[in-house]
Amino acid sequence: MKTITNSDSRLQNRTAQLFQEQPQQIDFRQRFQNRALSTAQALDMLRQQEPRFWELAQVVGQWVWIQFDEKQPPQITAALSQLGFHWNRKRQTWQHPCGHFTAGSRRDPRDKYQTYFPADAKAA
Repeated sequence: MKTITNSDSRLQNRTAQLFQEQPQQIDFRQRFQNRALSTAQALDMLRQQEPRFWELAQVVGQWVWIQFDEKQPPQITAALSQLGFHWNRKRQTWQHPCGHFTAGSRRDPRDKYQTYFPADAKAA
């Protein structure tokens, strides 16, 4: 039986697949520890380790949220996950529980709790 190949195919052979950039591996023990950090500790971690995320961070009650306009590449999602954030599909935002683990609610927490952008407060 003759195998027909398509030279225009975007599929790569196994060797090419092996040498593609691999996504960042997540240290789940460190991620678990990061999720237990207080709000102040989580914000300090962001400011020191990932200033690009610090600029986008919004404190909602005792949680830290980061929201993007577009889908992010795997490197950014892995970095956020490593820092202790999780994706909230309903609200389309990355959330850090800051040690306060709660069940979801139907109401938008931004309507109930005080919110602020810490990067704006530091600049003032």
